[in-house]
Amino acid sequence: MSNYKRFYNNSYKYVFITIVTYNRAPILINNIELLRIAFKYAMSKCSFKILAASVLEDHLHIILELDEAKKYSEIIRLMKYYFSRHIQSNKSISVSKNKKREKGIWQRRFWEHTIRDENDLNKHIDYIHYNSYKHYKILPQEWEFSTFNKFVDLGYYAPNWCNFNDINHINDLDFE
Repeated sequence: MSNYKRFYNNSYKYVFITIVTYNRAPILINNIELLRIAFKYAMSKCSFKILAASVLEDHLHIILELDEAKKYSEIIRLMKYYFSRHIQSNKSISVSKNKKREKGIWQRRFWEHTIRDENDLNKHIDYIHYNSYKHYKILPQEWEFSTFNKFVDLGYYAPNWCNFNDINHINDLDFE
């Protein structure tokens, strides 16, 4: 058994999380409504807000605003549980996965980074919104599966923003 430790510190309010599908299966966009419902389910059980998000075919990035640091593992567990329980799947499950009550929908782990200051927060928000361009060459304002347009409405971004010149040094970052 692995000796895996997460960093929980209540003095930090935000956490950046990357969640990836099992074997990078391109299932998230086709099941976007189920994913939204899965997060609403998690919200009904835990207190948190989604500050920023971008959903791609095989993974998603989110920044959660938390009341209590230890909650993010529970939030992800609840979301994965609900999504996995309700998705239509014809996959056969291995004995190992069956024993662990897994359906082969998600990678077992997720990547997290505790946001430590405003600069770190801004860099991760930029990274989230740049993802559609990084992976699909679709401009952020044209990608409907992110919070980019919400940030435009709030005045955080110009409507034509894209980090082509890498002014925020995010193009080489890899948080997947």
